[in-house]
Amino acid sequence: MDPEILRRLLRAKDRMDAASNEAWPVHRLARVSHVSEAHFARSFKQAFGLPPHRYLLTRRLERAKALLRDTALPILDIALQTGWNSLGTFGRVFHDVNGKSPSAWRAFEQAARHKLAEVPHCFVSAAYRPDITTAVSEKRRIVQAGKKGAPNKPEFS
Repeated sequence: MDPEILRRLLRAKDRMDAASNEAWPVHRLARVSHVSEAHFARSFKQAFGLPPHRYLLTRRLERAKALLRDTALPILDIALQTGWNSLGTFGRVFHDVNGKSPSAWRAFEQAARHKLAEVPHCFVSAAYRPDITTAVSEKRRIVQAGKKGAPNKPEFS
């Protein structure tokens, strides 16, 4: 990849990291990078392995998990501080990605808190980074299809 484009993409990525609670639509990120929207979206995924939206979702969920683990803030406050406009959306996406509701995750983490003190912070951060390789809505659709039986597949002759 062209080093100039990579530098521009890193500028946008750094802005998302610094203010992950803000809305970062592609047109805003493209403006920060001084490239077209289509080129930005394509290049970002090529450079970092995730589309910009999933990268931002990952950062928001990491921050939410840290706040759930380390503070006693109400879940609504955590949702709003990490960029979610709706508690329901935050809870649904959090559960879809992590397998537990925010309150269940908080209880589980606080019960195991003393064990994390012995592990280096860099390992803890890597272990808690969400692995969002598919869109959350796609993951939910696949899970629902598995519960209802095999989805109807068209037969090809």
